[in-house]
Amino acid sequence: MTTTPHGFEHVRWGIIGVGDVTERKSGPGLQRAERSSLVAVMRRDGAKAADYARRHGVARWYDDADALIADPDVDAVYVATPPDSHRDYAVRVAAAGKPVYVEKPIARTADEAQEMLTAFEHAGVPLFVAYYRRAMPRFVRVKELLDGGAIGTVRAVSVRTQKPAGMWEPEHLPWRVQPEISGGGLFVDLGSHTLDLLDHLLGPITTVTGVATNLAGQYPAEDHVAATFAFASGVVGTGLWAFDAAVDEDSVDIVGTAGSLRFSSFGVEPLLLRTADGEQHIDAPYPEVVQQPLIQLVVDELTGHGTSPSTGESALRTARVVDAVLADYRAQHTTTR
Repeated sequence: MTTTPHGFEHVRWGIIGVGDVTERKSGPGLQRAERSSLVAVMRRDGAKAADYARRHGVARWYDDADALIADPDVDAVYVATPPDSHRDYAVRVAAAGKPVYVEKPIARTADEAQEMLTAFEHAGVPLFVAYYRRAMPRFVRVKELLDGGAIGTVRAVSVRTQKPAGMWEPEHLPWRVQPEISGGGLFVDLGSHTLDLLDHLLGPITTVTGVATNLAGQYPAEDHVAATFAFASGVVGTGLWAFDAAVDEDSVDIVGTAGSLRFSSFGVEPLLLRTADGEQHIDAPYPEVVQQPLIQLVVDELTGHGTSPSTGESALRTARVVDAVLADYRAQHTTTR
C-alpha cells in the first residue's frame, strides 16, 4: 500500500456483495475512476463471485468476506450487500483499518449507523455512503442554481413519489420490502435518496413528523408515508410517498422568493425553472455509470485530491429522519433486530 501525506496514491478496491447494483451502477465506476482499480470481489456463492470477476476483468474473487478484508492488496472495501449486513461488514473492515464505501441506506436504523460511525472514528479511517445523487451532474446543476439565487431565497420544498403496487408473490417478496432486511419498504429504499439529497441541497433537517401505514397489504412494510419537515435554515417541507398508486409520479418542487425549481429524483427529464421571465427547461442527464461521480470524489478524498460530499455523518442524519418518520409504524408492525 503506497500512501501520500493525504492518503493513498491509488486506491485498490474490494467489493463485498457483487449483486445487481454492482453490475452497472457502481462496479464499473471503481474501475473507471482516476487513481482507482477493482482488484477483488466477494459473494457467498463462489461460482457467482467467480463469474463476476471473469466478466468484469477482476483478478481475484472470494466466497469469504474476511478473506477479502484481510487481502493485503485491498486498500478499501465497497459493501454492496442489503442493509441488514451493512453494520457487521463495515465494522469488520474498520477493525482492519481500511476505509469503507457502503451502499445506501447506511443501515436499517440510525442506531446501527451510529455504531458504524463510532467504529470508524475509533479506527481512524473514513466511512463513505453511496448517496450518489450528491455528486451526479444533474443535481450538481440543481445546487448551482439554488446557491446562485436562480429562485431567490428558498422558502419551501414539496416532494411527491408515487408508483403502482408491485406484483409480487408473498413467498417471493424482494428484500427491499422486507423490514428485517431493509429497515422498511420502498420509502426507505427510495425516499432516503430524496431526503439525503435535500440535506445536501438545503442543509440538515432539524424537525420532522410523519405518519406511515400499509394500505395495500401486499407486504409487511409501510406502503404510504406522509411527512412534514423543517430545515435549520428555516425552509419548510412536505413529502408524500405512495406505493399503491395508479400512475407514476416523481417530483421535487423547491419554492423561492423569485421563482421555483422542479425536478425528479429518479427521472432524466429536464429541470424546470420558473421565474418572472418565464419557464426554462434545463437538460440534466444521468451519467453512464450513475455512481461514478461520487466514487471519483471518494477516491479524490482518499488520495488527497478533494473531498466526498457523502459521509457516514451525513448519512446518519438521513437515517435519523427516516427513523423519525417511521417510528410509530415500526413500533407497531416491524422489527429490525
